[in-house]
Amino acid sequence: MTETVLITGAGRGLGLELTKLFLGNGRRVLATYRGIAIPDQLRELGRGADAALRALRLEITDGASVTALRNELSGDVIDVLINNAGTTGGDHQDLGDMDYAAWLGAFEVNTVAPFRLAVALLDNLRRSDRPRIVTLSSQMGSLHRKGTGSHAYRTSKAAVNKVMQVLALELAGDGIIVCPVHPGWVRTDMGGPMGEISVNESAAGLVALIESLTPEHSGRFWTWEGMEHPW
Repeated sequence: MTETVLITGAGRGLGLELTKLFLGNGRRVLATYRGIAIPDQLRELGRGADAALRALRLEITDGASVTALRNELSGDVIDVLINNAGTTGGDHQDLGDMDYAAWLGAFEVNTVAPFRLAVALLDNLRRSDRPRIVTLSSQMGSLHRKGTGSHAYRTSKAAVNKVMQVLALELAGDGIIVCPVHPGWVRTDMGGPMGEISVNESAAGLVALIESLTPEHSGRFWTWEGMEHPW
């Protein structure tokens, strides 16, 4: 049976590239996007994918929007949930210049939303023979690495790592694999032009990792290259 993959933030960047690759691998993709209109590139993919792509509007920080998505997908099987949507936390994250509202917003998007969506879609995931929840985190959230600045981004990613570790334990009885994953420093609007790898390199590595995940991987922090990352 064809697997179904739900990808948040699929209208651009890494989410869009993941959508392309999973479609190319014969998967059915539920691609969520923000805003009123379906992004042009998603619309074009849908035209050439023989209905394997379904674009769905979602505001991940809005409980009503998440509930509406859950209701729309009631009874459907979801094999893979990829929490890709995220934020950097803004330009003001330094010791002498902190945007506290943006910091809270980063937690809402990067930490709370992946948990909210995973819980909302548990029934769909439990219908799968090999359910997986993959949350794109960052090595900048690793307590093992030292670095300065980017307080909002670092802390929200460190927090979501812990959220996913706890979820892995809580959902083990359901056979649901849960992993945070570092996608690399990617050249996207978010990662910037100085990123170390291309969108395609990151997405290809992530797809390979996601397709290889087993229960033994669950509750551990991985990189796009399939290597375990220190917490």
